[in-house]
Amino acid sequence: MPWSSELSSVSAGIAIAVGYLIGSIPFGLLLTKAAGLGDIRSIGSGNIGATNVLRTGKKGLAAATLLLDGGKGAFAVLLVAVMVSPLAGLIAGVFSVIGHNFPIWLRFKGGKGVATTLGVMLAALPMAGVLSCVTWLATAAIFRFSSLAALVALALDPVFAWLLGDQPAAYAFAFLAVLVWIRHHANIRRLLRGEEPKIGAKKG
Repeated sequence: MPWSSELSSVSAGIAIAVGYLIGSIPFGLLLTKAAGLGDIRSIGSGNIGATNVLRTGKKGLAAATLLLDGGKGAFAVLLVAVMVSPLAGLIAGVFSVIGHNFPIWLRFKGGKGVATTLGVMLAALPMAGVLSCVTWLATAAIFRFSSLAALVALALDPVFAWLLGDQPAAYAFAFLAVLVWIRHHANIRRLLRGEEPKIGAKKG
């Protein structure tokens, strides 16, 4: 994607606002409520993402949450890239993850941003995004920990972007990777203690 080094304050403001608002749509919460399962925040880990939705036993809802959370990140990138510029689209993607993690509608208590981050990566730099998805799938298949798969995949994505010669994307992906690692601090502690639930396991 050809990046422009020039971005006005108005363009940046549009990118930030649009990205944040799109990212803050809590699909996991909306889908589980619509399905009559109540508030997903009172189930399992309390997270609004696909991994916790899976703990309800509804694989279809979990898959829909994963696709929609990833889709909103990709949509934010592509929409603003067309409206403004590719660089603005990348900024919108970053803020869609921030919106997912800290949605104003839920008192800034959202998800951990893995699916949305992967959606951003796929839209902004498809090859790097594909490599991250493959890394996630391989790590999850081997170790059966969703959190570990996410941490490994997103840690490597800035490297993929750098090797592909896209420095703006590499910087953005590095920021998102750090954000995801911070949001997973409790998971990291559980992994180290051997207490992290495996994929598909019910918690609580």
